[in-house]
Amino acid sequence: MKKIELLIATALGAGIVTPAMAQADDDSALQGLSSANAPIIVTAQRQAQTLQEVPIAVSAFDSEALESQQIENVSDLQLSLPNITFSKGNFTGSSLAIRGVGNLCVGFSCDSALGIHINGMPVLATRLFETEYFDLERIEVLRGPQGTLYGRNATSGVLNTITARPDLSGFSARAELEYGNFDAFRGEGMVNVPLADWAGLRVAGTYVRRDGYTTNLFDGSDIDGRELYAIRGSLRIEPTPDTTIDIIGYYFEENDNRSRIQKQLCDRDPTGVLGCLPTSLQNEPVNANATLASIFASAELLGISSGSPLFAATGLTSLYGPDLYSGVTVPSDVRTVNIDFNPTYFADEWYVMAQIDHDFGPVALQLTGGWQETSIDTRTDYNLTAAPAFGVQQRTAFATLAGIAADPAIGRFFAPAVNALFPNGPAGVACTSEANLSYAGVFGGDAFGCANQSIEFDRSTSDARQWSIEAILTSDFDGPFNFLLGGIYFDHRNRGGDYFVNAFGLDYAGGVLGGLQSLGIATAAADAAAAAVLAGGGSLADAQAAAGAAFAASPTLYLGPTFFNSETSGFTLESYGIFGEVYLDITDNLRLTVGGRYSNDEKSVSARSPLLATLVPFGTTDVASVISNQVDADPTTAGLQPFRVESASFDEITGRIVLDWQWSPDNLLYASYSRGYKSGGINPPVNPVEFPSVESTFDPEIINAFEIGSKNTLANGAVQLNGAIFYYDYQDLQLSRILARTSINTNTSAEVWGVELEAVVSPDPAWLFNFTASYLNTSIGDLQLIDSRDPSGGRSDTVILKSLDNASNCAVIPQAAGNAAGANAFVNTINGALGLQPTVPVPGTNTTGAFAFCSALQAAAAGNIGLFNPALAALQPLLNSFGAFTVAEGAEVDVTGNELPQAPNWKFSIGGQYTHEFDNGMNVVLRADYAFTGDQWSRSFNSPIDNIPSYDIANAQIQLNGADDRWFVRAFVQNIFDNDAITGQYVTDPSSGLFTNIFTLEPRRYGLAAGIRF
Repeated sequence: MKKIELLIATALGAGIVTPAMAQADDDSALQGLSSANAPIIVTAQRQAQTLQEVPIAVSAFDSEALESQQIENVSDLQLSLPNITFSKGNFTGSSLAIRGVGNLCVGFSCDSALGIHINGMPVLATRLFETEYFDLERIEVLRGPQGTLYGRNATSGVLNTITARPDLSGFSARAELEYGNFDAFRGEGMVNVPLADWAGLRVAGTYVRRDGYTTNLFDGSDIDGRELYAIRGSLRIEPTPDTTIDIIGYYFEENDNRSRIQKQLCDRDPTGVLGCLPTSLQNEPVNANATLASIFASAELLGISSGSPLFAATGLTSLYGPDLYSGVTVPSDVRTVNIDFNPTYFADEWYVMAQIDHDFGPVALQLTGGWQETSIDTRTDYNLTAAPAFGVQQRTAFATLAGIAADPAIGRFFAPAVNALFPNGPAGVACTSEANLSYAGVFGGDAFGCANQSIEFDRSTSDARQWSIEAILTSDFDGPFNFLLGGIYFDHRNRGGDYFVNAFGLDYAGGVLGGLQSLGIATAAADAAAAAVLAGGGSLADAQAAAGAAFAASPTLYLGPTFFNSETSGFTLESYGIFGEVYLDITDNLRLTVGGRYSNDEKSVSARSPLLATLVPFGTTDVASVISNQVDADPTTAGLQPFRVESASFDEITGRIVLDWQWSPDNLLYASYSRGYKSGGINPPVNPVEFPSVESTFDPEIINAFEIGSKNTLANGAVQLNGAIFYYDYQDLQLSRILARTSINTNTSAEVWGVELEAVVSPDPAWLFNFTASYLNTSIGDLQLIDSRDPSGGRSDTVILKSLDNASNCAVIPQAAGNAAGANAFVNTINGALGLQPTVPVPGTNTTGAFAFCSALQAAAAGNIGLFNPALAALQPLLNSFGAFTVAEGAEVDVTGNELPQAPNWKFSIGGQYTHEFDNGMNVVLRADYAFTGDQWSRSFNSPIDNIPSYDIANAQIQLNGADDRWFVRAFVQNIFDNDAITGQYVTDPSSGLFTNIFTLEPRRYGLAAGIRF
């Protein structure tokens, strides 16, 4: 309770905001005007202008509009904006797409397409989707490329959040408390204190707590709850009439069981070659035989690796038998799960910024600088499925391994693994490694937990900081010429970022495979010692003694690390830009704007992703050092590299030209061309031998945007009607795909065009209506991609393989199209020699598939299977007789002309508000809002499984306001029809079985709120 008490003591809550009245700063000259007639003042062009004067497609919400439309976070915000969609991402991130341009690039080195600013200061790693809005002056959303006005480039637009500043004219305070279903409590507060006639302090805060939206059948708990708070302090100093200094500090923290992923869907693949079929999304578990943990701990891999049926018997499953999730039921309700690992979620953020404005008369100078730090640490059940208790097959495997460990001849190589995995013996619980950067895991004494079933979870962490300084000089000359000149330096560093995946099967495989390698090393050492004695003329007895001593002296080792981590030990971005605009008044109502910018970005990434990469002595607590000293993370660089370190520089000249015609005091027409830029980046490391086509870097995005717009105030201010038509020519659009358990980015081109309309109508002071509508058309340029859902590319002559090398998929592709028989014979011959089963039809595809070693097939296709295993060299002539083949990630699919992801064609919203005034000064306000988002695609393949259906959402509220707005009581409901619609999808890696994580709207919420104002 200490955090709550601190919050209440420092900030008394948000006060009344009457939906029918504008709540603006004193200097806006808007107080007392009805919201229908009052123009919103924005700074989209770095100067105070009404929204209707700005020749940019910009939407703005003041504090009153945010309150009345129940906009509490960015997810709510997107519902009331044309051509804008929002969805959470898979790795604690999110994507706000504007006009079809979103965060399609995934990785630490990816710039956001959206420029996110707080009081004009750009922020790169802000906790965008967790944050709740409170005590804001307004939010501005600019659509289209930005760069000549704002500190960093943005290709989709800018989201600028302007916080409320101290009011020096007098003391004020507000407080609001809200209670609703899910036992939800929300409190907001603000205190404004003038310290002198030239200084003032404002402190505001919010606290949110509620029970979870989702029921976990496994233990009866409610998950996806919230507990978060934030506090902001603002100090304003006006030492002279021409100088204003603002200093703002902010802290946010969340610590709860928020679900990073709402649900996991899969059309279960009975063969295990894919894991989930490319046909549809069903409430079924992934076929675990397709996953890395199951493959590495399978009877087939352990038997082939050891060459012994004894060790094959230690396999947890057979790839051709029931898998870990056979018979498991996945609840169909999106708000119900059955998972054996409840999520944990921690995030925090703080920043300090200062802004100095000084008016010299003909010119004004603004300096903005700040420091921000943010971190996040989340865990979730990786397969969102409760694994059943270990069955007969697993217990038999455990007992067999324990029996091997008890064998005096070879047991010591396996006994440490058995003791760590099963502290109470094979009949007891089984332990899984903790996920951290020591990489010690269960064999280093760092177990996460022990259970009677397999535990699988992932952990996502990140720790970042940034600082920036920006200067902007603007003129206010009396003549027709004016200018803006600015410069910014931005320094961002991610001090560590990790994505761990832990599973008992990986720990088990690390112990058994490491024991086998240790046994092999000991046997080789014994043979060498005996040979040396015999070569020196020693007796057979002496040779046997030497062999025994060498065998006994060999270390006991396991293969580690036994969990996956896409580790980014550091990411740096140093960026600077010089930008400006000149304004020429050609006539009294015709203005030309010409802007330009030079951007320079330097990036560096240090990364690695070790997994079962080296032999480690049991009991080692600092496995990270062993990895650094033994595992080469960059085979392309001479010498042993503990991390792959890549650097890249990007620069570009961009700009814009705008011609705007104020053809009447109430009507504006503008036409613009702008060239946007988003810097390139660095791909995560993948094995260049396995994936030679993957470039280490990807190129910057360039967008050429053309727009014609009009802003109109009609009927003596009763109607505001704004519209825009735009066309984008996109070059080197950055798209992400999953490969080798990580996100790889590539470039393509695209065309985008659309239409937008926004209207506000107030036929009389009691009524207010708002309306938005948009149409969007997107088309991907010439591009061929491999669809991970179906590596066959829809062809019937390929064979899909699930690789026992690394659980990825590959495809055997005949160089002579149509040679399906040869491709199957090619695979079946090699599989038969290795003891693996032949190909079978894969449902949902046009072809066949099998478990196989892709490395063996690649060697055979290159004409030398002996490189995989010398014992198979004699097969090569027979293999050659089946034809010529290419073994690759898959057969490419032409996606040219497909629509971009997260780009619905249609979107509209409508809201209505009625205010009834009572004779005693009180009033009651009724409001309802409705928003519709059309169909969209989750991936560029535009397959039926990628379709995200249209959805709608409706909100309503009624609020009673006291005289002089001193108090209020409000009843509200959000998502009236309890729509569980999907807002985004993410298809995982083949080594995880290609399941699909989905993200949904929040369920229906309702409650009561009350507030007071002093």
